[in-house]
Amino acid sequence: MTLKAIQTQSSIALVGATCFVLGTGFPAVAFSPEPVFDQVDRFSTTIPTATGVNEADIYYPVSSPDTSVDSLPIVLLLQGALVDKADYSNFASNVAQYGFAVIVPNHVRTLTDPTTGQTFTGFFAEQQQVSDVLAFATATNTNPTSPIANLLDPDKLGLVGHSFGGAVGLSSIQDICFPSLCTDQFSRPEELMAGVFYGTTFRDPRLGGNIPPIKNDGIPVALVAGDRDGVVGDFAAVEATHEQIQDPPKALITIQGANHYGITNEDSPRDPVRPTLDQDVATEAIARWSGLFLRASLLNDADALDYIYNTGDALDENVSVTSEAATVPEPTSFPGILAFCIIGVAWKLRRSKKNKLHL
Repeated sequence: MTLKAIQTQSSIALVGATCFVLGTGFPAVAFSPEPVFDQVDRFSTTIPTATGVNEADIYYPVSSPDTSVDSLPIVLLLQGALVDKADYSNFASNVAQYGFAVIVPNHVRTLTDPTTGQTFTGFFAEQQQVSDVLAFATATNTNPTSPIANLLDPDKLGLVGHSFGGAVGLSSIQDICFPSLCTDQFSRPEELMAGVFYGTTFRDPRLGGNIPPIKNDGIPVALVAGDRDGVVGDFAAVEATHEQIQDPPKALITIQGANHYGITNEDSPRDPVRPTLDQDVATEAIARWSGLFLRASLLNDADALDYIYNTGDALDENVSVTSEAATVPEPTSFPGILAFCIIGVAWKLRRSKKNKLHL
């Protein structure tokens, strides 16, 4: 055995022994990334906007003997261009199972192609929806006739977005009114706490398609993408978008074998590349990582955070993760010290494995 290997094993033993002493009487409980709730209900409604109303579906978990619905954060799903809200029913249901009220509007408006002047009318998300949905949720929570009255936490808002809707979400998080993504004006609400976006880049046509710095002001952002996405064009644009996110925590979660429509109920021929991963498997994986990222960011769920930034990559054979967590403060309590030990052992083991691979 080399001196380096002996030192590595000694370090692991030292950290492990410390954790064992501190953790005596506190048996470890394995974390399951499975949904918190078994069942989800859905109802349809309308959301007032400055120009009319949006039809919307709302998904929310149902109490069970083991878990009760209480104070659900709000999650707004910003649809991809020309994708109907009904196409997200499987994904939205899965995310709701992680303890959220997921609101999926159909937002119809007209866009003009800046290069050709041609206009298109259809489902196109925009930034004003963030404020509209937050106002709607606040009012609904006190409406005794609503199925979700008194179940919401309007002080916590997360975004999920698909493709064009993801770009809308990234612009909203930056507190800018971006052309084509924002119609009039926008001010980021303080309740907006995190965003997870699938099949999304942030190319700026004003910069020749380059990706500017994404100033997220410390708001956690995750990009989820299929490695067979034929719509984003060059997957390097997704990686560059992730790199341009200025502040951690942030993550790039790649779903192996999924294409641009892995998030929808069915694949779409609008992506010229066919997926190799089963559609239901892809949708579940995207929803699981999205739900856990939102739990880590909106609910300070330590297990979900550990899954996103440490353990999940190795546990999910269809996923690879590049991530950067926020700076962890010095532990000042027993739970903090215990968490430090767990992370330390995991880090040492990971370094040990990597050293062996490079021998």
